[in-house]
Amino acid sequence: MRASVLRYGVRFAALGYLAALLLAPLVLIFKDTFKDGIGPVWDSLSQADTVHAAKLSLYAMLIAVIANGIFGVAIALYLARRRGVIASLLGVFIDLPLALSPVVVGLGLVLVFANTGWFGTWLTTHGFQVMFAFPSIAIATAFVSLPFVARELIPVLREIGDEQQQAAATLGATRLQTFWRITLPAIRPALTYGIVLTAARALGEYGAVAVVSGAIQGQTETLTLIVQRDWNNFDQTGAYATSLLLAAIAVVVLIALNLMKPAHERQEAT
Repeated sequence: MRASVLRYGVRFAALGYLAALLLAPLVLIFKDTFKDGIGPVWDSLSQADTVHAAKLSLYAMLIAVIANGIFGVAIALYLARRRGVIASLLGVFIDLPLALSPVVVGLGLVLVFANTGWFGTWLTTHGFQVMFAFPSIAIATAFVSLPFVARELIPVLREIGDEQQQAAATLGATRLQTFWRITLPAIRPALTYGIVLTAARALGEYGAVAVVSGAIQGQTETLTLIVQRDWNNFDQTGAYATSLLLAAIAVVVLIALNLMKPAHERQEAT
């Protein structure tokens, strides 16, 4: 009896904690967004600045997902199969975005790509505008979301080992054939989850982007910067509406990636 009460008590506490931190804020944002009707919400979201910011956020997210997906698979394959000093150092470096504050990341990118930075002078001389433009937003977004795919894949690759890959090689399969037919099906669930985390982190990035973008209205603002600008300007409807849009995009990404899974994986998840 006591064990049953304890078990249900732990479940109730966990669900209450989740509701307090996640569900309650989302419900309140939804309520306050539509407290004056749908008209003000539509007017806020249909503004040219908000539409442009949504495009920048989605483009930066896509670049981060593609770049970190490819990099994550490659570095995970290396770290899962290798041991030694180099592998250990690489494992430490790919976790830096998790340890560093995004603001510090943004300042570091300024030191590298600004006009007085390491590469900024050369880039400016050759007509490439990186800082306070979309390239800096894409770089910052990709940097802060870099580890997620790799960190999801490494334990899976170590668990499955490389026996099947070696057997395929002895049968004459190329590395590409081995990866496509053996490795990829085995890591697909972890890869999907890593992509979900990367997309979510990229959509919600604020600190690094706020530093490198310059927050130029109508040019280098992302959706998170629009939220901050509207809130500072006491436009609560605009801030709430943009926040709800970010949440809706995240939900759409989750649903789309779930639908991309094979049918048997979706059934196992349910």
